[in-house]
Amino acid sequence: MTRLLALVFVLVATPLHARDLTGAAGLVRVYDAILNADFDAAEVLLAKACPPAPVEACDVLAATSTWWQILLDPGSRALDNRFNAETEKAIKSTEAWVARDPDSAEAHFYAGAAYAARVQWRVLRDEKLAAARDGKRIKQALERSVALDPALEDAYFGIGLYQYYADVAPTAAKMLRFLLMLPGGDRKEGLARMRRTRTEGQLLKGEADYQLQLVYLWYEKRADLAADLLEGLHERYPANPLFVFELADVQERYHHDISATLVTWRTLLIAVRAGRVNEPQLAEARARLGIARQLEALHESDLALEEVRAVIAARPLRPAGALAGAYLALGEAEDRLGHRGAAVAAYRLAETQSPVPDTHEIRRRAGERLRKAPHAQQAEAYRVSLDGLRRLEQGDLAGAETALARSLTLDPRAVVARYRYAHVMIARKDEPAALAQLEAVIREPRDCPAPIAAAAYLEAARLHERGARRDKAIEYFRIASTYFGGSAETHASAKRALSRLTTSR
Repeated sequence: MTRLLALVFVLVATPLHARDLTGAAGLVRVYDAILNADFDAAEVLLAKACPPAPVEACDVLAATSTWWQILLDPGSRALDNRFNAETEKAIKSTEAWVARDPDSAEAHFYAGAAYAARVQWRVLRDEKLAAARDGKRIKQALERSVALDPALEDAYFGIGLYQYYADVAPTAAKMLRFLLMLPGGDRKEGLARMRRTRTEGQLLKGEADYQLQLVYLWYEKRADLAADLLEGLHERYPANPLFVFELADVQERYHHDISATLVTWRTLLIAVRAGRVNEPQLAEARARLGIARQLEALHESDLALEEVRAVIAARPLRPAGALAGAYLALGEAEDRLGHRGAAVAAYRLAETQSPVPDTHEIRRRAGERLRKAPHAQQAEAYRVSLDGLRRLEQGDLAGAETALARSLTLDPRAVVARYRYAHVMIARKDEPAALAQLEAVIREPRDCPAPIAAAAYLEAARLHERGARRDKAIEYFRIASTYFGGSAETHASAKRALSRLTTSR
């Protein structure tokens, strides 16, 4: 319900076309700095922008800058008091402007923009009714603005956003809208207005893209379009890690693409280490924890531990809960490797370090893991399997074979260990044995990470092709080429093989 109201009432007041704004050039520079997470530069630019831009415009942008800082770390309340003071100032100054000059379209526009900054924060902090009242005020201000000057094209974005969400809102939100005497919406017209503003707007084009990716993700069921918009935002504002955070979230939660998500987090970490990212400490903590999570999904807890321990060593203050989350991840990895004592110590530290409010429920999750120890034999099988993988990577085939065979003895259902064992057989050029192991992996896809299952199909297809089993090879290449959650590299390799086999007939 809270997220829904965020969408119903966050009427982002996209401003007038730049040629109609007083002092537009300076305001554009300020907003570009905000979207690039260069908040110090934005503060300097604000001092230069007003005048010639209206002082009220800079009041709104000052609050907007703080809002985008909150977006980077929404679990923290450290900036809330400052943000509230800034939005109150912006609302008072813009309302005073409207009172002085009620026929100024620009005055009404900035009044709506001031409320738009606050409504998003109120939704984030679960102040539903107050957010709804602000939403009503924004709509009134924007409609008055365009009534005074219908040529102010960009001012229609917030109205379009309202039309869209008022139409798609479920019954509960529509009831609240009815109680506040707000009109209904029009999904199609609202989306068309938002798209039009996105292409023609100047000052808040980035804001329009950011809001539209939420529309595509949550309601249009087009995670691909949301990812495209986030990639475009990252290209335009490469120093802002927020767009990378959200792109990785789309890849992980909607595409279920472990490989792509891992690449995204690793690319961000490289950029942080190269000094190309603003808010670097926050970004590094998020990147390392994101990398660790994907490595765990790939059954590589030893490498995940390196990332988690780096976060713990840095003891980051931001984002909120990063240190507690790192201790929780440390405990989970240690448990998976069969190191129960180390895991218990980590879980207790996670509990003591958990933030208030604990939005990620770290304390609860740590408590659950303290009460339930993992299966000791399965943990030993997992640890030995990892040892076998590292020996294989180092070229120690005998050691790898011994370790992986033992892992499968301890846990015959360990499909990832079986996949690794198949690679030992491939390295030994025992293709029948390798194929038998890969086929066993393929028979248990639910217990196998998607990138590994897709790779198993690809490698089994290659073995079938070498064994002159063309039809089986084509079948497996087809599956590998579209396997949901398979890596882009696996998909591409399988498609090339399919093209070669099907065109040579």
